[in-house]
Amino acid sequence: MILDQVTDILLTQNKIAHSDLFSILEYVNNYNIHYSDIYIQLLYYEQLVMENNIIKHSNYSVDNGVGIRVIHNNKTGFAYANQINNDTLQKSIILARDITNQYGNFKVKILTPQNIQQNIYSHNNPLNSLNMDDKISLLYNINHTARNMDRRVKEVIVTLSSSYEYILVATSDGILTVDIRPLVNLSINVQVEQDNKIEWGSSSSSKRTDYKCFFEKDICVHDLVYNALKIALVNLSAIPAPAGTMPVVLGSGWPGVLLHEAVGHGLESDFNRQGSSVFSNKLNTLVISELCTIVDDGTLQDSRGSLRIDDEGTPSQYNVLIKNGYLVKYMQDKLNAKLMGLKPTGNGRRESYAHLPIPRMTNTYMLPGNINTQDIIKSVDYGIYAVNFSGGQVDITSGKFVFSTSEAYLIKNGYINKPIKNATLIGSGIEIMNKISMIGNDLKIDSGIGLCSKNGQTIPVTVGQPTIKIDQMVVGGTKIK
Repeated sequence: MILDQVTDILLTQNKIAHSDLFSILEYVNNYNIHYSDIYIQLLYYEQLVMENNIIKHSNYSVDNGVGIRVIHNNKTGFAYANQINNDTLQKSIILARDITNQYGNFKVKILTPQNIQQNIYSHNNPLNSLNMDDKISLLYNINHTARNMDRRVKEVIVTLSSSYEYILVATSDGILTVDIRPLVNLSINVQVEQDNKIEWGSSSSSKRTDYKCFFEKDICVHDLVYNALKIALVNLSAIPAPAGTMPVVLGSGWPGVLLHEAVGHGLESDFNRQGSSVFSNKLNTLVISELCTIVDDGTLQDSRGSLRIDDEGTPSQYNVLIKNGYLVKYMQDKLNAKLMGLKPTGNGRRESYAHLPIPRMTNTYMLPGNINTQDIIKSVDYGIYAVNFSGGQVDITSGKFVFSTSEAYLIKNGYINKPIKNATLIGSGIEIMNKISMIGNDLKIDSGIGLCSKNGQTIPVTVGQPTIKIDQMVVGGTKIK
């Protein structure tokens, strides 16, 4: 069982018993602490990078430690150590307690080991799924494939990485639970040159499984290389993007990153409890187009953003956040859920044992409609079709965002026309989401690109959406419409 395996590695091998965890939690809660938890993590990580036809960089690391949090009302004390033993546990709990400076008594429940039944990813260690020769051979084969696809290819950068985590969470409300989290990532960047003009294209895939997935049909390495090369070549022939207000069609999959930034962050409970989100105090009210239903689902099979449990021990869930345009739920961690009088949703996440858990997204996407993609394109007389994005930023308080496309096309008279470059999409989350008039039937979850940063913490996430039409949107370009 996963519970026995993880407790043996994180506790038994470090001479820690279940009773030791209970004693530590009981000790601190004698100081009127309303809640406390212990987070123990062991992480293995490796990375190989090929550039200029050689293996230019390789890295292997092991990190482990404990993070202890104590809460009195809305006051939090937190301490961590990069060793796993009873001494660091005891010292960390005292430091965390002293930060809150509370005295009294609060009952701790007996720890009850829990086996999470959700079989949403394997227990296999990806670092051991291929030997080093095979990993290096994979990088060389990708490099060779890309350079042979087109004579204009001048540079290929390939990054192969994986991690393997053991997680244990013990809480004062009686939870003792564990997880084993594999994660692999393959990223390909291709540079092309023609007539002294240089462009880059990139493609990535990441899943909670082992390296063997890169030889399966659904994540064909050849397709990843082709997609990276395609973006680079498209931009070689791209014309300047138009500027002005016009219809915008967003493609399926990765363009859901706009949804993640412009809407998703605004639905995290800490921003809403503090009243700093555009969605604050709007539960059960119509906030965006009634065509839209948005979910955060931490249970997608093998997905990069999935978790059996969040980093507070709460099982991951399928959470409908906005249903038919109505805001029905915020993403909650334990602290904000308690302060708001609501239930945790399995969204308490942290980068590592050295960080506090905060409400974060997992796999966030919009449910599909029933319209064919080609019919959406045909409905546009003049506008743009954004297929991929290279980056963007959002102001959570106002909901305003700016996104840059990496692959986009002009639409004329209902047909995809020439590729365009340097297109920037500008708007406000709620305003833009209210201008969605058509939703495609082609929901796609991105292949595993996303890293989400918040409060100095970076975690893996996944986004997705079907093709959608936004009736009017400001497009920043270099050519006036």
